[in-house]
Amino acid sequence: MSTEQVVKAKLKWPVSMKANGSSSDGVTLNLSTNGAYIKCAKPLRLNEVFAMTLQVPNSDDSIEAEVEVVFSNIYGPDDDISPRGMIVRFLDLADKDRRIIAKGIFQQLQSDNAEIDPKNLQTLQTLTIDPNEPGSEGT
Repeated sequence: MSTEQVVKAKLKWPVSMKANGSSSDGVTLNLSTNGAYIKCAKPLRLNEVFAMTLQVPNSDDSIEAEVEVVFSNIYGPDDDISPRGMIVRFLDLADKDRRIIAKGIFQQLQSDNAEIDPKNLQTLQTLTIDPNEPGSEGT
């Protein structure tokens, strides 16, 4: 079992998905640097792997990743408690994209005035450091 801290936030970022020769759209309801809950009309089945593009709000940035479905609400209710959708985990995510997500989570938690656990804060701060950026500890 992993001891890595998973920090997530209620971020609604548009998603485009390509699987089985077709495309569909959705929106994230929760987002972490490890995965996301995607609200969509036609969730895929467990263990399906597909290509996904996240559009970063208020930015020209987009994030492309290969993901795997780890939970799917195909047949259950579609309501506020259990919205139609699926949870995916990132299989292939570039470090720069992981930093973009971490920054988005940090900003959302700050704007919510959320009480951030010190361990989670440290995890987010570590993830947002770009070793190629001038003045960072990696240079």
